[in-house]
Amino acid sequence: MNAPRNMLDKIWDDHIVRDFGDNTCLVHVDRAFLHELAAIAFSSLKEAGRPILSPELTFATVDHLLDTYRGRGDATLIPNGADFIRQLRAGARETGVGFFDIDDPEQGIVHVMAPEQGIALPGTIFVCCDSHTSTIGGVGAMAWGIGTTDIEHAMATGCLVQTKPLSMRVRFEGRRPSGVTAKDMILALIGQISADGGNGYAIEYAGEAVEALSIEERLTICNMSIELSARAGFVAPDERTFAFLKEKPYAPKGAQWDAAVDYWRTLSSDTDARFDREVVIDCARLSPQVTWGTSPEHVIGVEDAIPDPSLAPTSREQESRRRAINYMGVSPGQKIAGLSLDAVFIGSCTNSRLNDLREAASILRGRKVAPGLMAICSPGSGETKRRAEAEGIDRIFTEAGFQWREPGCSLCMSGGAGGEAFPEHARVLSSTNRNFENRQGRNVRSHLGSPAMVAASAVAGRITDPRSLA
Repeated sequence: MNAPRNMLDKIWDDHIVRDFGDNTCLVHVDRAFLHELAAIAFSSLKEAGRPILSPELTFATVDHLLDTYRGRGDATLIPNGADFIRQLRAGARETGVGFFDIDDPEQGIVHVMAPEQGIALPGTIFVCCDSHTSTIGGVGAMAWGIGTTDIEHAMATGCLVQTKPLSMRVRFEGRRPSGVTAKDMILALIGQISADGGNGYAIEYAGEAVEALSIEERLTICNMSIELSARAGFVAPDERTFAFLKEKPYAPKGAQWDAAVDYWRTLSSDTDARFDREVVIDCARLSPQVTWGTSPEHVIGVEDAIPDPSLAPTSREQESRRRAINYMGVSPGQKIAGLSLDAVFIGSCTNSRLNDLREAASILRGRKVAPGLMAICSPGSGETKRRAEAEGIDRIFTEAGFQWREPGCSLCMSGGAGGEAFPEHARVLSSTNRNFENRQGRNVRSHLGSPAMVAASAVAGRITDPRSLA
């Protein structure tokens, strides 16, 4: 009788080309995706005389270094950004890989448009030169970020040598209270087990609350597996997954679709499967979450106060929290709600999908952004932007006082000197995934929250519980 297996075991076993022992294997890679920061991979392979093994399974898009202003082209505020874009374009066209250029109607952030297009599929191993590739686990894939050397190897051979991670299952039990989003769920998890709590693991998200999430919301949770230091995060595919992917441009069709779904149904962890670690989150106890410091683990409920650093469990963490409090310009015991804001941002691979924009629009409808506050929204892809505009969501944003931008990573990161950034020392509430020092501009103080919290806070001009404006 075969031993019970979890989802990680099943996908891993199905992809082993050669087992080297000591938990290290040569595994088959189903999809490889590049953006412009990895453009050098094309020229490196060409110089080495190595062709791409399967151009039809390799894709590229422009998302990191382009501007999101209307009327954009190759010109970008980011120094040398245009050179990276042109290098990616030349390499993609020469090799014949699937390419989504700036003017392509489906262009967007890799982790948004790959699921939208059906390029990301359950049970596949999906790699990209970007840490947040774990997002793709929301459709039941095993996905992780790799470096440029590894992407070259994957493109040339269709394989990678990898060490199998440990397995963790996080069960979100119970029903979410009204006003609690997928972003709040994953932030609460990071706060509970720390930003290093997933180190060495691939995380399977399960439980009643996860099963009830839309695919877009599952993508949000898997996205921030990286903020747990996990190798990957994923959710078992189910009927919601199949409905989401059916008829997508790159998804299987006809008999191949039927065969794929039959296989995808086998991927769920066996009832008595073993995990190296298990964590349970009681969703009934959650409230909207917001970060106060410079790590995603510096997170509290919106009704709570900033903690005293001296109460942290280790001297190292005490010092980290003191530094965060100093950088953020806040005080222990201070209520997080009510902090005055200079700017807000809705976008990024974490929260720029259609359901995110709908969530924010439901709060912004008929309201105005607080005077003097900078408010920006950058949809995650061309498809998301078109669908939002067809529903009139863009008008709700612009009438409220938001800038409605083009798709791209935008102000998730400042892009270095000269890139898009918020003014120095600005306090920003953002729907992104990282609140590190200088992440959104020099000395910018970034707080993380859901699109609903960002919208409510934009109207109030200060960090605000979105339930107060629902």
